Amino acid sequence: MKVSIERSALLSAIQNVQRAVSNKTTIPVLSGIKIAAEKEALKMTATDLETGIETSLPTHVDNEQVAKIMEEGAIVLSARYLSEIVRKLPHSTVELEVKQNYLTVIRSGTSEFNLHGLHAEEFPRLPQVSGNQMFSIPSIVLKDMIRQTVPAVSTEEIRPVLTGVVASLKDGHLRFVATDSHRLAQREVVVEAPAALSFSNVIIPGKSLSELGRLLPDNDALVDVVIAENQILFKFAQTQFYSRLIDGQYPDTSRIIPTAFKTSIRVGTKLLLEAVERAALIARDNDNNVVRLNIKSNQLEISSNSPDVGKASEMLSPAQFGGEELLIAFNAKYLIDALRVVEGEDTTVEFTGSMSPFLIKQPDNAGYLHLILPVRIY
Repeated sequence: MKVSIERSALLSAIQNVQRAVSNKTTIPVLSGIKIAAEKEALKMTATDLETGIETSLPTHVDNEQVAKIMEEGAIVLSARYLSEIVRKLPHSTVELEVKQNYLTVIRSGTSEFNLHGLHAEEFPRLPQVSGNQMFSIPSIVLKDMIRQTVPAVSTEEIRPVLTGVVASLKDGHLRFVATDSHRLAQREVVVEAPAALSFSNVIIPGKSLSELGRLLPDNDALVDVVIAENQILFKFAQTQFYSRLIDGQYPDTSRIIPTAFKTSIRVGTKLLLEAVERAALIARDNDNNVVRLNIKSNQLEISSNSPDVGKASEMLSPAQFGGEELLIAFNAKYLIDALRVVEGEDTTVEFTGSMSPFLIKQPDNAGYLHLILPVRIY
């Protein structure tokens, strides 16, 4: 294999696929990136056997040559060393040449490195995901859905299904739901999908979605999503992102979402977020990071108390108030996570009682909600 390529394009591709490299593995080939030089493209692939990313670098972009394939072939190189070397190279053009015994020469300007590689045939083949369960969604919309649901994914492996986001599609409405049993996040959007296409209980690992969210571009370009029996594939730009699905039955969360409320407030998102963050400075040393919200007709009192640290209290004036007065306590981190992904200037919070779950909503986006369970304080 022998290729010449622009350093910036090569580095960008390495950084993309490096997200799927296994950091803790006893299989040497999984700590590497497979580089395959084909006739009109340079393909880079990484996988940890749960997630796989493949990026294709075409030799020409907008009729300008960014890479030259002098000799086809493939090699697996250490992701860590390849990334660090390419980042530090002095020239805008990089040449890769594979010699005998998989020794790979990396040249740029007067700089030259020799890296020991592995046979490309040792690298696992990415799954062939195909099927008629396919739909399209704008990249920026998918990115927002991930951003607004992944924070509620469980980090505990006791119930594996809760470490993922469950996806469902019906009548063109795509829904993501995540819960760790203390909070729940839900986002629903309309997507381009065949009228007959519907599915449920597709559980995507939260870790995979987090990495996908970092890769997705901030534009309206469509992402094609293909769902197979135990895999899901996202195709966008020159990248294909694969992930295993979590096996199991996700709990029915629709039953815990309140449909009526006794108290409702509307308040500036930033004002409420910053007030809860300040109260959390004291609360973070107590067991459940507990912050109290005392709701009255013309004011909200946000407070926290730690016997070993001290107290914090702050007053806010809600833009709107309706219903009964209420005192409720909750884990500050959960509300902070929810408010950070609210897109509007205002947030609506609906309560059904001091010991019942409450909802965070966006007044201008009916497709988003976040549910938080309160903490008992007496």
